[in-house]
Amino acid sequence: MKLIGSHSPTRSTFLKISFFNVENENFLFLADSGRHRFAAEEILRIGSDNIAARVFTYRELAAATGSFSSENLLGEGGFGRVYKGQLKVTNEVVAVKQLDRKGLQGNREFLVEVLMLSLLHHPKLVKLLGYCADGNHRILVYEYMPLGSLEQHLLDIKPNAKPLDWHTRMKIAAGAAKGLEYLHEIATPPVIYRDFKASNILLDEEYNPKLSDFGLAKVGPVGDKSHVSTRVMGTYGYCAPEHAITGQLTKMSDVYSFGVVLLELITGRRAIDLNRPKREQHLVHWVCQIKMVTFHALLRA
Repeated sequence: MKLIGSHSPTRSTFLKISFFNVENENFLFLADSGRHRFAAEEILRIGSDNIAARVFTYRELAAATGSFSSENLLGEGGFGRVYKGQLKVTNEVVAVKQLDRKGLQGNREFLVEVLMLSLLHHPKLVKLLGYCADGNHRILVYEYMPLGSLEQHLLDIKPNAKPLDWHTRMKIAAGAAKGLEYLHEIATPPVIYRDFKASNILLDEEYNPKLSDFGLAKVGPVGDKSHVSTRVMGTYGYCAPEHAITGQLTKMSDVYSFGVVLLELITGRRAIDLNRPKREQHLVHWVCQIKMVTFHALLRA
């Protein structure tokens, strides 16, 4: 097996793939912090031949973000906070994600993301510029996407902001689909994204989308295998029901999530919105109800 990127497959590539198939309950989730740090450092050391990303010091990134000032805060998620920064040496504007040091899941995300984005390269995937693993710090540095996430422009619209026009919505959908196509059909072995949602689709100044946040990504089935079995992860409302029920993960799990985002783009509604009437809170269910009503109306016509 090989993982297609800008690097030729080497022994470290095979070791990385072995890492991706490690299940959550194994050594990466040992409670002892010393062993946890050793795992991170060892995996990064093994893969260093193929990791093109720059290694930053904590001091460099603190200087770039104004000591991680709240004024530079771009957003916050389950794995930590993202800041806007400017590298002092190159003056390059970057996005800096500081993972929560208290969460074991954050450490796994750090490892998976560094290795995945060092091997996978496509115009529709966000670029990993570097990382920091000083002491207990786990920080990722990405290219800066000036328009933020699709969620901000579609679902969290400011009062005076103009909604996305239809052409832009379809442009974003098509671009995100190309990112998934690369992961599923071009990367070898295929990669299942597992976290396709509006907040993980980032936009450049021309509304070109890129997929971000690969901490939950997993190598897909190869050979005669139809699926991989894993703990159910992802975001409620976007997770494919068959994966939630069986734990069996396939490329179609991502396709379901894409369908949910496509419905969000079409309707401007969230996948889950508890502020709406009960029958309209779950977007997929609501659309299915409309479809059935329309179907019965056509039968009566």
